[in-house]
Amino acid sequence: MFLRSPATRFATAAATGAVVALAAAGPAAATAGAPESGAERTYQGRVTARTGLLLRDAPNRGGTVVGSEPYNAIVTIYCRTRGENVDGNDRWYLLADGTWAWGAARYIANIGDPPPWC
Repeated sequence: MFLRSPATRFATAAATGAVVALAAAGPAAATAGAPESGAERTYQGRVTARTGLLLRDAPNRGGTVVGSEPYNAIVTIYCRTRGENVDGNDRWYLLADGTWAWGAARYIANIGDPPPWC
């Protein structure tokens, strides 16, 4: 277990607040894109960075490194956003594998459909 910086705690709280606000907006907004069974849909990706993927507390390479995933690892993606451009790709994924950290989409190949926008 690692200690989280105030910025990481803030980012986690902001992401949680966004989910709560979406749920409060109404049933139609809260379930948009959810499977018909009512279960929350998950999105996955495979790490393609040969040396592993650094996970950060913000969607840019200046964000503090809070973890990593090895090459070929399967990660759970919560949503995507635009951030710093990495080799021609400005999308970043918020990973929901317990870290709630950002990974550059340039190094994560979607398995199935892409995740929704944050």
